[in-house]
Amino acid sequence: MLELKNISFNAENESGEKEILKNINLKIDNSFVVITGPNGGGKSTLAKIIAGILTPVSGQILLDGEDITHMSVTERANKGISFAFQQPVHFKGLTVYDLIGLAAGKKLGIGEACDYLSQVGLCARDYINREINSSLSGGELKRIEIASVLARSTKVSIFDEPEAGIDLWSFGNLIHVFEKMRSSLGGAVIIISHQERILNIADKIIVLGDGAVTAEGSRDDVLPKLLCTVDSGCRVLSDAGKEACK
Repeated sequence: MLELKNISFNAENESGEKEILKNINLKIDNSFVVITGPNGGGKSTLAKIIAGILTPVSGQILLDGEDITHMSVTERANKGISFAFQQPVHFKGLTVYDLIGLAAGKKLGIGEACDYLSQVGLCARDYINREINSSLSGGELKRIEIASVLARSTKVSIFDEPEAGIDLWSFGNLIHVFEKMRSSLGGAVIIISHQERILNIADKIIVLGDGAVTAEGSRDDVLPKLLCTVDSGCRVLSDAGKEACK
């Protein structure tokens, strides 16, 4: 169980200090959660606070009852939190096989590492010995990073806008990966996204707007209303959504 208590965060801008998150209170169990909302609403900031990349100005973060608020990224990773960046990083000199082995925390056989690549739609023999550098496309890097998160099999897996910068074919494969993760869930999966196809496979949807939680609940409760809200950056895409707006 991941619990956020009164989490607030401020950032400096040209006119001074701006409040980005305002007293966020959330409980996330072992389920598939999508955090969505308008651009600038605080979604990615919240994800980075959970991962330990940013530190809140106030509040507490609890993982299975343990206070991890002031733990570093490494300490949180050791406690069981994974984070996949919106723009995956390059690791010059490190191969795909090395990365997946490091993520798993143990020596993997080639076959085991290849299984993780296959799960994200990559032909293992074409990638297993490749270096993680600029020769890989954004979509390839994204899928390799997700394969490494799968290899870690952590308590909390966070994906910050996994659809960013990838082509339509790669996006379709990512949906299949997340569907598999949802069906074989061993922990909490948190995805930052405003893509309807990702929202459609969520167990729970959390909507952030102007730094506060504006809606929270099951997919069936939240999604029809969300698709009716122009301000959220979404639009009505189905007859069912239109009916829910009446």
